Amino acid sequence: MKQVIKLFSNPKIFVYTVIWFMVLVVLGTLAQKDIGLYASQQKYFSANITWLGGIIPAPGGRITMVIMLVNLTFMLCKQNLWKIKKIGVLIMHIGALLLLIGGGLTAKFSSEGNMVIEEGAQSNHVDDYHDMELAVINTSNEALDEYTVFDQPILEKGNILSHENLNFNIEIISYLRNCEPLKRTAPAGIQYRGMLKNFILSELKPEKENNRNRPGITYRITNSGSSNDGIYGIFLEQSVTQTAVINNQNYEFIIRRKRTYLPFSIELLDFKKVLHPGTGIAKSYSSEVNLVENGIPRRVLIEMNEPLRHRGYTFFQSSFIEGPAGDTTVLAAVKNYGRLFPYISSIIMSIGLLLHLLINLPKPLRKNLGDGE
Repeated sequence: MKQVIKLFSNPKIFVYTVIWFMVLVVLGTLAQKDIGLYASQQKYFSANITWLGGIIPAPGGRITMVIMLVNLTFMLCKQNLWKIKKIGVLIMHIGALLLLIGGGLTAKFSSEGNMVIEEGAQSNHVDDYHDMELAVINTSNEALDEYTVFDQPILEKGNILSHENLNFNIEIISYLRNCEPLKRTAPAGIQYRGMLKNFILSELKPEKENNRNRPGITYRITNSGSSNDGIYGIFLEQSVTQTAVINNQNYEFIIRRKRTYLPFSIELLDFKKVLHPGTGIAKSYSSEVNLVENGIPRRVLIEMNEPLRHRGYTFFQSSFIEGPAGDTTVLAAVKNYGRLFPYISSIIMSIGLLLHLLINLPKPLRKNLGDGE
């Protein structure tokens, strides 16, 4: 066991991983120019393995952080660290370990999105910035719509989607990260339905900023037992919703940003903006909202530097949309499980450093005094 601890607690491992992490930071920063911020984060920091030049495998950000975490954990198992004279170093190691744990929680569980609310309206969901979902909505019941939702990871070519709420199957023909509808130059085949009778979904090069892409899906409905079996196409923010009547049930098919539903809702009471003098450019803007939970409203003012924090979510005043019927606020919503870890770990490491200095500072002072005599 001592040999294992000695092997994995080698301080050189920590030094090398820190250096490699700095290399990843440089590579990721340079890559932003060509592939954008989100794609760069996914390639270098969120990946277990990153491919240098597309051919050489190397540890990605996640593997690098795991190695650092294991190394620091085994360092805490060293007996010579658990001494009074080493208490400062021990505390600094614990602080660094907490910092890595917080980073891991943030990378694995944090989420970012936005909430778009018109004046007088309210919302209880956050739209993800990056992930999409396919929503199949049964609108046959006038009193209640029934939603069946499929997440983006399973919207891959060849996958067949089925659910107990649906009396048909959906076969994914293609998922396009970015596309545009183009009018057909030749008549469509008899297998095409809906929008695809007159248009095709043409794939485009993905934008550098992922939230500017317009994803699309072509899919085939099968086993419906009706003439609605065929190939359909939809894309993000489609102006005319794709519908189908299958076995006397009315369905809508929508690709949208992945929604996270909240146990509370936010109602926009009033949106205010202050313009720079003599211009139409907003100097500042704010949203007066009702935070409604369990039917009880609480009035809150969200400003550019004064976010709303509630149930682990932080709502920032991000932007706004002007319209003829009134302004619409755009709130950035962030849930970060590791938000407090950097503050806590910084305090712990500062305490450790201070203790280390207090314990070891007298030695050089005594030596200097002795040399002076």
